[in-house]
Amino acid sequence: MKQFILPTAPDRNGLVRVSGADFHYLIHVRRLKPGDRFRAVLPHGDGEFPSGDSVPVELVSLGAGTLTLALAGEAAAEPPAGLPPILLFQALPKGPKMDLIVRQAAEGALSGVVPFVSERSAIKGGAPLREKPRRWERIIREALQQSGSPVFTALHPVLDWDGLFAYWDKVRSAHPLSLGIFLHQEQVESGDTPLAEANLHRYLSTVPELLALTVGPEGGFSPAEVSRFVEAGFKPLKIGNTVLRVETAALYGAAAARVILLENSSWTGSG
Repeated sequence: MKQFILPTAPDRNGLVRVSGADFHYLIHVRRLKPGDRFRAVLPHGDGEFPSGDSVPVELVSLGAGTLTLALAGEAAAEPPAGLPPILLFQALPKGPKMDLIVRQAAEGALSGVVPFVSERSAIKGGAPLREKPRRWERIIREALQQSGSPVFTALHPVLDWDGLFAYWDKVRSAHPLSLGIFLHQEQVESGDTPLAEANLHRYLSTVPELLALTVGPEGGFSPAEVSRFVEAGFKPLKIGNTVLRVETAALYGAAAARVILLENSSWTGSG
């Protein structure tokens, strides 16, 4: 079911004023009229992984290009799905591929996308990168409204290489039983010894507090980057015997992880 995400939190009087593309969506797509009531989603909740609480609102006034919504009751949090937060740590790919990745992350009910610059990322910084997060936030918002996902997908600011691991340390401090997995096509070695690698079912046989799934750019991660992930406690994962495009790997890995977690009790015998 489609949903509408409020552009701002209600003011002290419980009012939200809407204009621009949101006005067009409500009036010309949803065809709402004054007096109509519907449920909307708060733009942000408290905490690092916002839940997007649902609130009943009423369209109370309509002007030229502007309308006003008023709260019509108490917020109601969506029932928990029994899943841990799933974060996508995504190395910046070439061109517009990140647009598709963030859209799929929102539609797939991931809790957050953490973009970062890796050794083989085509985009390293500068003006082009400064403009992209605003676009990604808009794409995520549109995807959440279209898909009706009950999970608010947060977009983290773009991190450099060291910033990524500082953020991972912060995540593990808040969620000690977090699991980090990085997708890699080649055999991973620790020193001169191949690193034991489990399949995704084995990694997720015990549900973690939080799952961070990491996908590299075109060309994958360099040997030095792989070593850094291993040192930071990430587990390697090879999916199948084909080389996946960046945007395919992100969707494939996230979808597989989410389905396994949703069906955990059926295949572990715990339910």
